[in-house]
Amino acid sequence: MIVTRSWLQEYIDISNISTDSICKTLNSIGLEVDSLEEQRIVPGVVVGKVLEKEKHPDADKLNICQVDIGSETVQIVCGAKNVDAGQYVPVATVGCKLSADFKIKAAKLRGVESNGMICSSTEIGLAKLNDGILELDESIGDLVIGKELSEYPLFNDDVIEIELTANRGDCLSINGVARELSAFYTIPLKEQDFTITYNDLGIGQVLEVESSNDIDSKYIYTVVNTSDFKLPLVYKLRVGVIDKFKENDLNDAITYITHSTGVILNAYAKKDAKVIKGIATIDIKKDVQGFDVVIGKENLSTVCIEHTDISLDENNEYIIEASYINPETISKKVFETKRKTGDVYYKSSRGSEPYIEKGIDSFCSLISTFGAKVFNGKESYTDFNEKLTLDVSVNKINSIIGQEIEKITIEKILSSLGFEVKDGANGVLSIQIPLFRHDIKNIADVTEEVVRIVGIDNIQAKPLAIDEVNRINQTSHNLVKKNKLRAKAIENGFYETLTYVFANRDILKKYSLPVVQDNLDILNPIVKELDTFRTTILVNLIEACSNNSKLGFKSASFFEIGKIFDINRNESTKISFVFSGAKEIESISNSGKPENIDFFEFATKVLNTVGKFDLEPMKKVPNDLAHPYQNATILVDNEEIGFISKLHPSVADDYNLSDTFIAEIDFDKIKNDLIKTESYSKFQASKKDLSIITPKTMEYREIKNVINSIKDENIKQFNLIDIYSDEKLGENESLTIRFVLQNDTKTLEEEDITSTMNKILENLNNKLSIGLRD
Repeated sequence: MIVTRSWLQEYIDISNISTDSICKTLNSIGLEVDSLEEQRIVPGVVVGKVLEKEKHPDADKLNICQVDIGSETVQIVCGAKNVDAGQYVPVATVGCKLSADFKIKAAKLRGVESNGMICSSTEIGLAKLNDGILELDESIGDLVIGKELSEYPLFNDDVIEIELTANRGDCLSINGVARELSAFYTIPLKEQDFTITYNDLGIGQVLEVESSNDIDSKYIYTVVNTSDFKLPLVYKLRVGVIDKFKENDLNDAITYITHSTGVILNAYAKKDAKVIKGIATIDIKKDVQGFDVVIGKENLSTVCIEHTDISLDENNEYIIEASYINPETISKKVFETKRKTGDVYYKSSRGSEPYIEKGIDSFCSLISTFGAKVFNGKESYTDFNEKLTLDVSVNKINSIIGQEIEKITIEKILSSLGFEVKDGANGVLSIQIPLFRHDIKNIADVTEEVVRIVGIDNIQAKPLAIDEVNRINQTSHNLVKKNKLRAKAIENGFYETLTYVFANRDILKKYSLPVVQDNLDILNPIVKELDTFRTTILVNLIEACSNNSKLGFKSASFFEIGKIFDINRNESTKISFVFSGAKEIESISNSGKPENIDFFEFATKVLNTVGKFDLEPMKKVPNDLAHPYQNATILVDNEEIGFISKLHPSVADDYNLSDTFIAEIDFDKIKNDLIKTESYSKFQASKKDLSIITPKTMEYREIKNVINSIKDENIKQFNLIDIYSDEKLGENESLTIRFVLQNDTKTLEEEDITSTMNKILENLNNKLSIGLRD
C-alpha cells in the first residue's frame, strides 16, 4: 500500500507532524513501513511558458521553442511530439544539475542554439506519465512563470510504502491509513465535501439494472458523460506514484478514487449494455460457478473478481459501478472453484470499503468538477446484514493487556477507529463492529486494537505469575499411555510412522473400507491422491511397506498411533501395526535365509506391545484387507477392541509384498491401569497335563471359560500346548492343556492335586460333555 504525505493531508491535518514521526507511528500501530522515498525537485527547474514553436530547419523531429522563464525568454530546441505554444512546462535552466552526471549547458543542436531543456516527468524525478514533456496545470498551485518547482509542495512529496497483513484490507486506501493516524494522534478526519454537477436527465431515463435475488454483491450504478472531462495533473501524478497510470482520464480517475477511498469502482461503455425499449440495461446474476457477473450484450465483468479494460464509447457515456462483496464469502468461493482472478481481487479478498456510496459520490464530485456531467440519481442495492455486536468487559480487556487502561480511553480509541461504542452497566461496553473490519470477531481482537493505539512499548512488562495446579487429566493420561505403547512397540521391532490423515477415496472403496459421506468430505484436497479422510491407518502402513520393498528391504515393520474418521466424520484414535516379510535379518544362525513372520509371532509382538488379550475368529470379515481364513477379533475382558489378520493375498499382490500381517486396535480401549504388586507363593509348583477329546467344532474359548469359572485357588495358569487328530478320532480332536498348580500357604499333596484335576474334569463333563482321551 502506497501513500504520500500530500495525499494523506487531504484526509487529515498532518502539517505539524514530521514524516519520520508518521513512519514510526505506522510501525507502532501494526502498519509496517517497507520504504520511504523523498521526492524532491532539484534547484534550477522552473515554471516556463512556451510562447512560440516552429520546426527545426534541419531536423524533422525537433522543434525550436521560445520559452518564457520569468527572468528572460530563452530559445530551447525540443524533440517532444507533444510540445506546443501556450503550454506551461517544467524548464531545466542552464546550470541545473538534474542528476550527478547530467548538467544542463548551453548548446547547439543541428546548428541552432538551445539554452535549457523542457523536461518530461521522469527527467525531474516524477512518475512517468507519457513519452513527451510534462504539461503543468494549476492543480499543483498557481502557475508563476519563473518559479522554482521545488517551491510547490505537491511536487516535493514523501512517498511511504506500507506492508500490510492480509486481514487489514481496511488500510488499502488513503482514507483507511488516515483513519489509523487519526486514532493515534487524536486528530479528527477532514470532512469530505462532495459537489456534483448533474445534467438534465435522470438515470432512470437512460439505465435499467436488473439483478437476481441471490447475488452476494452490494452495488451502486450511475451514468456519466465525459466529453468535456480532463483529469488534472496532480491526480495523474498520484496514480503514477502507485504505478497504475494508463493515460486514460476516466480509467485513471477510477484508480485514483479507488486508492483514495478503498471503494472498488469500475466502468462500462454505455454502448455495451443491452438496449431494451430505448434504455441501456445490464443484468447482475450468478454464473455457473456461483460468482456475480454483470451482463450487457455480453459478459462485462465478474464483480470484484475480474474487471476488463474499459472500451471506448463514441458518445463518451459510461456506466459507473461501485461494488462490494464480503471478503470471506468471495475468498472461500475462489478457493473452492480455483477461479482465475484479476488485479481487483487483491483488494476485494482482503476487504474493500463497504460504504460504497462514499466512493461513488467522491468519483462523481471529482469528474464533474473537471468537466464531466453526471446523470441524476443512482441504481443501487446496499442492503447489508446487521453489524456484529460484542459485549466486552473493560476488566477483561485490562486482564488480557496486563495493565489498567481507563474505560474512557478505550472508548475513545475504539470510536476513533470507526467502532460504535455504548457504555453499558457493570463496566461492560457494547461494541458494534464497523463493516470494514471483518477481521474483528471477539474480545481478543478488540483488545489488540486498544493495544495497537496505546502502543506496545507503553505496556509495562510484568513477571508472569504461574500457579501450580493439578494438571493430571484424561489428556495427560493418554499421553503417558501413548508413550508407553511407543516404547513397547519399538522394543518389539516396530518403527513408528506419521502419515497424513487423508487417504485415496478410490483405494478405500476398492478394499471395501468405509468412506466419509460425500457432504462431509474434503472440499479442496491437497492432491488427487489424498482426496478424503482416512477411515483406517492400515492402508498408509501397507503403502509404507510397499515403498520399502521397492527399495530392496526384505522386511518392514511399522506402527502408528493416530486419528481416523467414521462415515459421519467422527474422530477416534487407533494404534495400527504392520509386519511384512522376514522376521529377522540375515545371519549365520539362519544360514542367510530367514523365514517370513507368521501369525503367531506377529500376534505375540502385538500382545507384548498392548498387553494381554484373547483372540477369537471373526464372525464377519470387515474388509478386503483381511485374510478370509487367518484372522481374529482381539478381545480384552470379552470386549472387542480391534482385529488382527494376515493381509489378503490379492492385496499383497497389488503392493508386491510377501507374507504381511496387520492389526488395528482402539487406543482408548487399551488398558493403562496401575499394576499392583502381590505376594507370590514360596511353595513348590506342580505341572499337570490334561488331554481331552472335543468336537472339532467346539471353540477353545468355551473350554477356557469353564475352567476360569471353577475359581480354584490352586490353578495359577493353564495353556493349550497341543492339538491332535487322526482317522480314529473322526469328527473329534485331542486337546492337551498344561496346568500350573500351586498353593499360597502349603506344598500341595497328591490328593490336593488329584482333587483339583477331578474338579476340572467334572465341570468340563457337566457343562460341555467332554472328557479324558482314552
